Amino acid sequence: MPSFSLEQIKTYTKCQVLQETANSFTNISTDTRKIEKGMLFLAIKGEKYDGHDFIATAINNGATGIIISDKRKIPADLQHNITIVVVDDTLQAYLDIAGGWRQQFKLPLVAVTGSNGKTTTKDLTAAVLAAKYNVLKTQKNFNSEIGMALTLLALRQEHNIAVIEMGMRGLGQITALAKAAKPEIGIVLNVGHTHLELLGSQENIAKAKAELPQALPQNGKAVLNNDDEFVRKMAKATAADIITFAIKNSADIKAENIRIIDNNKTKFNCILPNGQFEFIIPLIGEHNVYDALAAIAIGYIMQMPPQLIQEGLNAFKSSGMRFEMTKYRDCTIINDAYNASPVSMKASIKNIMTMAGKRRIVVCGDMKELGSIEKTAHEEIGVFCVKNNIDILITLGPLAKWAAQAARDKAMQNVYTCEDHLQIAKLLTKILQAGDIVLVKGSHSMQMEKIISLLGK
Repeated sequence: MPSFSLEQIKTYTKCQVLQETANSFTNISTDTRKIEKGMLFLAIKGEKYDGHDFIATAINNGATGIIISDKRKIPADLQHNITIVVVDDTLQAYLDIAGGWRQQFKLPLVAVTGSNGKTTTKDLTAAVLAAKYNVLKTQKNFNSEIGMALTLLALRQEHNIAVIEMGMRGLGQITALAKAAKPEIGIVLNVGHTHLELLGSQENIAKAKAELPQALPQNGKAVLNNDDEFVRKMAKATAADIITFAIKNSADIKAENIRIIDNNKTKFNCILPNGQFEFIIPLIGEHNVYDALAAIAIGYIMQMPPQLIQEGLNAFKSSGMRFEMTKYRDCTIINDAYNASPVSMKASIKNIMTMAGKRRIVVCGDMKELGSIEKTAHEEIGVFCVKNNIDILITLGPLAKWAAQAARDKAMQNVYTCEDHLQIAKLLTKILQAGDIVLVKGSHSMQMEKIISLLGK
C-alpha cells in the first residue's frame, strides 16, 4: 500500500498544516469504512454526503491525520494527537496527491475517452496488454476524479503499464485528469450526445474530449477514430504522433469483412501497417469492432505480434450489464442496462438484428442528459425500431413514451408503454416464445436490470 509523509502532502498540494503530530501515514482514503490505524482521512464533499461529517468516525477507526477544507467541521473535542491539513478543495487535493504518486512510476499510461465504449475499450486494451505486461487498469467505470485518484494510488513497482478511463461532465475535467495521470497514449473513440444537457452542443462535447490529445506529450501517441468527424479534427490539436483506426474511411488500422459468428463473437480482417491479420472478439456488433481496433492499435504501438494481441482479446471479460446474454425459457435475454445514449441504443438494436432467433423484442428505458434533443432522440429510436423490423417495443419512463408513440405513428402494432419494472417483467413472462431475443437497455438511473431479475415473479 502507498505510504505518505507529511512533507509529500505539502509538496503535492497547496495546503496549510493546522496541527502536526503524525508526519507519516500508511495510506489515504476518503471512505471511513476503509480507514485503518495510521491512515490519512481525506474529507470530500459530494452530492449526497459530506466527508467532514465523518471526521470523528475516521479518527475512531484509527486515522492519525485528516485533510479538510472546512475548519468549522472539526469536532470540538478533537484530541491533539491528530495531524490536521487544510486545503481549499479536498477533491482537487486528492487528485494532486494521486498525481504526485503517479510521478514515481516511469511507465507508459494509456488514457481512454469518448461518448460511448470507454469501459469496453479500456477492458479490451488491458486484456491485450496483459498478454505481455503487468497491467493496472481502472476498475469498473471509475472514471471521475475520485476514480482516477483511486486507480493512480494503486500503482506499484510491479506494474509495466496502466490503462485509465477518463470520463467527462464538463469542459476542463479531462485536462485536470490528464494533469494528474500524465498519459503518453490517448484514445478518443467518438463524440456523441451524452452530456448534451450539460455542455449544450456536440461541438462543446468534442471540445471537452479534445482535451485528451491536447494533453499528450510530443513523443506520445494519439489514437483517433477516423470515422468520427469530430474525432478526426482532433489530429490538428495535438503534438503527439497520430494513429488512426476506422471501418469506413482509410486509416492506419482498418477493419474489413466484419461478420458475426455463433451469435456471440465477431470476426474481422484487420489491416495494420505491418500486414493484414484476422481477429476474433467475444463481442458482437460494429461498435465493438471500433473498440477492438483501438485496443489492437495499442498492442501495435507496444510492438506486440498479432498472435499475442489475439491471445489478449480471447481473455477479455466484459464489465457488468454490457450486452450480457442469459437464457430464460429458451429465450435470449440481453442485459445492456448499464447506460444508454441514442448511438448506443441504435447499435444494440442493430446487434440483435444480426443474431439468429425468432422475434426481436426491445425494452427501452429513458435516455437521460440529452437536453434540447431528448424528444426527437427518443422519437428516432421508435422509428429506428420500425425500420429495423423489431417485432415488439416495450418502453419505460416518460421520455421513452415518445419512442413508443413514434413507432405507433409508423404503424407498428406491438407497442407497449409500461409504468414500472414489474409490469414489464409480467408482460414479458406472458408473451415470450422460445427463440425470442430480448434487448433490455436504458440510462443507468432507470435500473432496467431489475426487469430481468423480476422475470417469472
